[in-house]
Amino acid sequence: MKKYIFLLCAFLSLNLIAQIEDPVEWSFSVDSVSEDMRFLVIHADIEKGWNVYSQHVDPDGPVPTSFMFNESSGYKLIGSVDESNTITKFDPVFQMELSSFQTKAVFKQKIQLLNDTLSVIKGELEFMVCNATMCLPPDYVDMVFDLKKKNNNQASLNTDLQSVSLNNKYKIQTVDLDNPIGDCGEKKSEKSLWGIFLLGIVGGFIALLTPCVFPMIPLTVSFFTKGSNNKSKAIYNAGLYGLFIFLTYSLLSLPFHLMPNINPEVLNEISTNPWLNISFFFIFLVFAISFFGYFEITLPSSWSNTAGSGRDIGGIVGIFFMALTLAIVSFSCTGPILGSLLAGTLSSATADTISFLGFETAMVSVKLSLAMAGFGLALGFPFTLFAAFPTWLKSLPKSGGWLNTVKVVLGFLEIALAIKFLSNADLVEQWGLIKRETFFFLWFVTFIGLFLYLIGVIKFPHDSKKIHLGFGRVSFALLVFSFAVYLFPGIIGKSWWHHNLLSGFPPAKYYSYFNPEHEIKNIFKDYEKGLQFAKQANMPIMIDFTGQACVNCRKIEEAIWVEKDVKKILDNDYVVISLYVDEKILLPQELQETVDILTRDGKVKKKKIKTTGNKWSTLQSLTFANNTQPLYVLMTPEEELLAHPIGYSYAKNVNNYVNYLNCGLEAFSAKNPIK
Repeated sequence: MKKYIFLLCAFLSLNLIAQIEDPVEWSFSVDSVSEDMRFLVIHADIEKGWNVYSQHVDPDGPVPTSFMFNESSGYKLIGSVDESNTITKFDPVFQMELSSFQTKAVFKQKIQLLNDTLSVIKGELEFMVCNATMCLPPDYVDMVFDLKKKNNNQASLNTDLQSVSLNNKYKIQTVDLDNPIGDCGEKKSEKSLWGIFLLGIVGGFIALLTPCVFPMIPLTVSFFTKGSNNKSKAIYNAGLYGLFIFLTYSLLSLPFHLMPNINPEVLNEISTNPWLNISFFFIFLVFAISFFGYFEITLPSSWSNTAGSGRDIGGIVGIFFMALTLAIVSFSCTGPILGSLLAGTLSSATADTISFLGFETAMVSVKLSLAMAGFGLALGFPFTLFAAFPTWLKSLPKSGGWLNTVKVVLGFLEIALAIKFLSNADLVEQWGLIKRETFFFLWFVTFIGLFLYLIGVIKFPHDSKKIHLGFGRVSFALLVFSFAVYLFPGIIGKSWWHHNLLSGFPPAKYYSYFNPEHEIKNIFKDYEKGLQFAKQANMPIMIDFTGQACVNCRKIEEAIWVEKDVKKILDNDYVVISLYVDEKILLPQELQETVDILTRDGKVKKKKIKTTGNKWSTLQSLTFANNTQPLYVLMTPEEELLAHPIGYSYAKNVNNYVNYLNCGLEAFSAKNPIK
């Protein structure tokens, strides 16, 4: 039973991990034995630390490596597949002795040719790969053996990397990012290493204002409230917390030095994963209940009793896990930085390398590390201050009751943010559970509850028996009540009331019971359908690469697209195609496929297209060398670029957006003059 539980946990972890691991490369060749005898040879190159299992393993263990050759009248199999020497040892994943291959494996199948016309033999192999802590799901690989060419392998079938790029249906060949028809938009420029580091710092400060980082501020205050009364010790702990945040973010880039074939859109897939967002929903509910005073979140006693100086070790371990929690929760804020740097490598088959301490690494990975170091530095510094804040509070006279009130208020804010995470999951999966009106209702109830607490109607375990309604408390209560009133029109779906202060937090306006139609007239959610309409109408296209859970996308839609000048242009002059890169809707079985993409080290990687989000994210990263949302692209119906694409930082200014759209129209008119 223990073995099966371990295996189940390993498989469940693949929701995040399997998308970025590809530890085995297969190749195929043909060796001649005699005039009519051949060996079909299968080679496996295995990354260090991983195992591929023998054909002959315990049926209660892993999936064995197996081979299936397509039937043909041109040959017959002689015997079974022979395999190279295996290593038999105790496997910690399956808790049994198993035979497996490490580093390399060779399999041979002897065949007899029955005629001279046969040129290719095809088949399929199934295998499973594990390391010391986890297993990837069983995978399938197509086998192709060229009988007319010896030592043929899979790489030789794909040596022309340029042809891979040219034949990829998700790379629009007519798009030239460097030479659009109109010279406007955001021009790409190569940033210096210092520029990348500063970009990371800016991103870290911006992240403080986002819903994925903000929930950690009250949790930090609550955690360090239980710290030492010794001021120097408290400052030491706060500094240690900031250092751990910096190191955590810096080390997050390490896998990208080791795995050049990571799909850049994996970061979007992780940050918008519905089950991860649901997990955060429950975590923040637990935090909120703790803030209300019903129980305390403490470290396991075993941590604080470790080896002699257990108290200090337990404290350091707790601080480290607080920093790690911050990194995990805020991943959807760090993802755009990582994604944009990774996607920038897709415009070429290879990338520059740099030598550091005797190691060769890709320049893009160095930039990624610098960006993450800057991000961690910027985020760590203010959280160091937040960690020190409770000690300052304790130095204030009679601060106990007031501090508990602060914790309870933060608990209500945790509930509001928990609803946001649950809404993210609902948006991505399109369950229809928390549409726009439901979201506003839940937030309205939350803030009315906070108002009732502030005026003394609701009480929690650690509140004082008698609450003093001073000027500050009453003023804050009225502010909260005003905010609740501000929310109310959203419950009844009144489109005349714009919630610009909340742009990005509630679901999009068209994810609604009362107003399900999009405000823009000519808008499509499918690229092919939108392109066909544009060709028939002879209108330019604006592609909107967006996401169901994309905060900045909603801000542009609800603050910029509704502006009179912008809406007029989008309604009358463009065909808008909104492509949701995080949409998890499965494609019909006949449309699911595997395509070749180039990694930054010049190799060919197979990528599975299973959902509509897979289609659009692959189109964005391969064609436009960008993986952040929103991204706005202006094109002709013939799929030529009208202007340089723009992102959120450029589009959030109304004048910029209007000028950009008008520039695209001028370029379109120059390309298609009225006769």
